[in-house]
Amino acid sequence: MTPAPPLPAAVDSIHRSLSELCSTSPDQESFENTKQFTGYAHRLQLVFSQILRSSASLEELPASVETGLRGISEDLSDAAETVSVYRKRSKIFVLVNCQSLCASLLERTVAMGTWLELIESSLLDDFLSDLRKKTSDLSRDMKQAKFRVTENEERVRRTLEKEGQGRMSSKAVQSAIIMDLARALGIDASNHQELSEQVKLFKTDVARSSSVAERRIMISLEKILDNWSSDPDAEALNEDLNSEDEAHLSPFRNFLCPLTKEYMKEPVVVLESSQNYDKKAILYWFSRCVEDGRDPTCPVTGMVLKTTELKPNLGLAGAIDEWICRNVEVRVNSSVEHISKEPFVKESIERALDSVYRISEEHSSYRYKVRNAGLVVLIVNLLRKSSKDLGSRLRGKALMALLSMAKDEESKKIMLDEGVTRLAVHSLVGNSDKEREYAVKLLLEFSNDEDYCIKITSEKGALFLLSSMAGNLENPALSNLADELLKRMESMEENVQSASVVSSLLQLLSVASSPAQASILQILYGIASSPRAAESVASRIKSSNGIKTVISYLEHPEVGHRINAFRLTRLLSERVPSEPSTCPIHNEFSCDDEGSQLCLLSNDCIKPLIDLLSDDNTNVQIAAVEALSTLVPADNSSEITKRGMNEFEQLRMVDAVIDLFMKLRPGELQEKTLWMVDKFLRAEGCSHRHSLNQALVGALVEALKHGNGNTKRSVWSVK
Repeated sequence: MTPAPPLPAAVDSIHRSLSELCSTSPDQESFENTKQFTGYAHRLQLVFSQILRSSASLEELPASVETGLRGISEDLSDAAETVSVYRKRSKIFVLVNCQSLCASLLERTVAMGTWLELIESSLLDDFLSDLRKKTSDLSRDMKQAKFRVTENEERVRRTLEKEGQGRMSSKAVQSAIIMDLARALGIDASNHQELSEQVKLFKTDVARSSSVAERRIMISLEKILDNWSSDPDAEALNEDLNSEDEAHLSPFRNFLCPLTKEYMKEPVVVLESSQNYDKKAILYWFSRCVEDGRDPTCPVTGMVLKTTELKPNLGLAGAIDEWICRNVEVRVNSSVEHISKEPFVKESIERALDSVYRISEEHSSYRYKVRNAGLVVLIVNLLRKSSKDLGSRLRGKALMALLSMAKDEESKKIMLDEGVTRLAVHSLVGNSDKEREYAVKLLLEFSNDEDYCIKITSEKGALFLLSSMAGNLENPALSNLADELLKRMESMEENVQSASVVSSLLQLLSVASSPAQASILQILYGIASSPRAAESVASRIKSSNGIKTVISYLEHPEVGHRINAFRLTRLLSERVPSEPSTCPIHNEFSCDDEGSQLCLLSNDCIKPLIDLLSDDNTNVQIAAVEALSTLVPADNSSEITKRGMNEFEQLRMVDAVIDLFMKLRPGELQEKTLWMVDKFLRAEGCSHRHSLNQALVGALVEALKHGNGNTKRSVWSVK
């Protein structure tokens, strides 16, 4: 505990503090708390002077008076520092620290009231009655002092504190915060200059502070003020018109939402405060109030609302709609003029394309005006006739505008009639990512309809470009879009049955990049696995020498290539034959007929599949087992022929499958491998040869103990 200062030092300290505090009158104070405390200081100055005059010297003062003066000197010094913060720091700094400043001032005031009570108890002489009464009254008032933080100040302080924690806020919420802040500071919310000045002063204060919280609040406040003070975008509807164009109408002030500073899309009135807001914005503000645990307020008036009941302002909504309609017409006419002009001016074309896009996106009910004005045809013709002159960026904007307008069915039909599909395919090789992105998105939009999707496939180069794009891992977003479009294309019946599609994909395999090759193999698998696929698809792959092409990928270093090749190989080998066969494995299947299934034996596929049973990737092993399992009769009543087992033994397939099974743990691979082991052991001679294989017996026992239901059933069926 700090020892009390000597009496002379205490008296000097009181003199200095009172001199500083009483340098201004209470009416000149900016804050209610300092105004009240300064009033106490002026009264204390009078009492203090009379106490000193009541005695010839300091040494003759009663002990209790000395003690009281020493106590007052310390508390008054601390209080003077707090008042100095109110006076010298920025208003925002005081607001951010209003609770601690208020608490400090109250604590010191009450303490001084207690010291004065001690002094008053020593003033017993009759001639000191006036001093005693003044001291007693001041003591009572100071002990009963009530400094307070207003509800609005506390609300704003808490809001700023939470904003300083880095949470995201919409423009509507930021506007409401600025209005609350301006009210708390006693500033008009429209006085941007004064608000900016206060933020600058706060920034200066924070530079001298070590508080992390204050620095975070300052950063968030700067961002909020920058967003709030930006020019309103309400005139975005006509901002791209020439300034000399007198046809357009600027929005009236009451069209603008006080929170978003944009024209109101759904104007409502807060019944309790009679203020108009955009419905979405004010509801968002109300939800933020609830989230912060505070009563909802009207942002413009600051009124605490007892009810948040809203009522649609139909009159205002009608006026805004009329204004929008007028300006849409002006923008449509202006866009037609710019795009029709020859030679075209790039800046004007860009402004017109942006205008069409914004009308379509922001005012979808007016898309018919864009269509009826012929803008869809004009934009398509612009892409067709002036593609090179436009450049990639403007082509991207044209495709973006068409993509938005394609949500209108009539506009979509116009685009297709005008040949936009071919133009979009050409843009798949555009110089910019945006052009390629909007080209794919436009094709995706068309692919929702089966007839349109078939047209896309028929466009020359579409499959190649999309496959290359799908395999480009440098741009995952674009790759995913292309992949989605390819999947839609492969699912269409006419595409599935189209021999030209299969031939095109097989040709692409030899020239495409490695990632694109994986996508093409996946597409071929999807086409071949379609329930609507005709037998001609498999025949086409075989007749085009595609089987050898596919088989070459069974040993590809990339896992994805191997898996897709295995799946396709297995699928082709399962095709129902059209002619009998003399194949030693299939016996009744033809391996030579052009229209039949793929025969793994005659096409030398078995050895690569056996080699890859030892692959490190489980998915590859599963795919290999699935492909090999097509060589085994699926019917439980049928067994492998003797000729077939001889072929398997020569190829060492039986040993390879059994060796793999003995190493496996429970799972899908164990289940599929055990199914083949069961088939082998049913064959003549094989069961006897492996009956003494203790490792195999042990593996079967483990599978019976720990395998899944299918595995356990297979173990019980093993002979």
